[in-house]
Amino acid sequence: MYDLIIIGAGPAGLTAALYAGRARLKTIVLEKIAVGGRILMTESIENFPGFPGGISTQDLIKRMEEQVRSLDINIELEEVLGLDCKSKSVKTGSKTYSAKSIIIATGGRPRKLGVPGEDKLTGKGVSYCATCDGPLYKEKNVVVVGGGNAVAEEALYLSRFAKEVNIIHRRNDLRASAILQERLKENKKIRFILSSVVTEITGSGKVESVKIRDVNTSREQIISCDGVFIYIGYEPDTGFVKNKLKLDEKGFIITDENLATSEEGIFACGDCRKKSLYQVITACGEGALASEAAYKYVSYP
Repeated sequence: MYDLIIIGAGPAGLTAALYAGRARLKTIVLEKIAVGGRILMTESIENFPGFPGGISTQDLIKRMEEQVRSLDINIELEEVLGLDCKSKSVKTGSKTYSAKSIIIATGGRPRKLGVPGEDKLTGKGVSYCATCDGPLYKEKNVVVVGGGNAVAEEALYLSRFAKEVNIIHRRNDLRASAILQERLKENKKIRFILSSVVTEITGSGKVESVKIRDVNTSREQIISCDGVFIYIGYEPDTGFVKNKLKLDEKGFIITDENLATSEEGIFACGDCRKKSLYQVITACGEGALASEAAYKYVSYP
């Protein structure tokens, strides 16, 4: 019997584990793939406090992991397949773990285009986060794929750095709000390539161009660029809690201000949770808050 089970070992889960260890909660962390989570899709992070000039994501996660392990907290590479809210137990492929409280920090993943070159060049010009990687593209040409508010906001952000921003969208108009579209059209760095889809991302070692196809004429063309930012949606990794916790229409876990879910003693933090900003720094802050809430729940029932 553990005091706390943390599901997920990204920045949110690792921060939660750090605070739990310092509170002397008997804790185990379960991670299905690798310690670090989605942050490892990018080579470096420049907006994490305390590291002027940035730090490689590998180094940042290594430091976090060392902090957690120094507190004698085990991190097991096991995928959680099921959750029992009543008994506060989780089932993996080989074991069942029980605890007095649970923190879900499973994160999420951006939807992918699924075109040739995307996986190979992820972190080498293909990105899913302008806030994370935008400053790396000063005076360079970038492509942004999608048509919603996120695309508009990220394209405007990228225009602070890039020489040219091309928005590629499969429809003949964007779905972004009117005021955001007005700002896009007023920005001289931004141009639109509508009724078009990306069919391939090319480059030798890094992004060099994208191949696109007009959905009406089938005409193909190649757009030279240094980076491709993809915003066609985001999926939380919450399938194992479906019909067990209260989720929004997209599958994100709904919590209160203390990060408590709809089930007593179960908390959520990081990118699996419904919120407005998905960043490493916010995930860490939520990990600390969720751990503090779990500590109070266990210690003062």
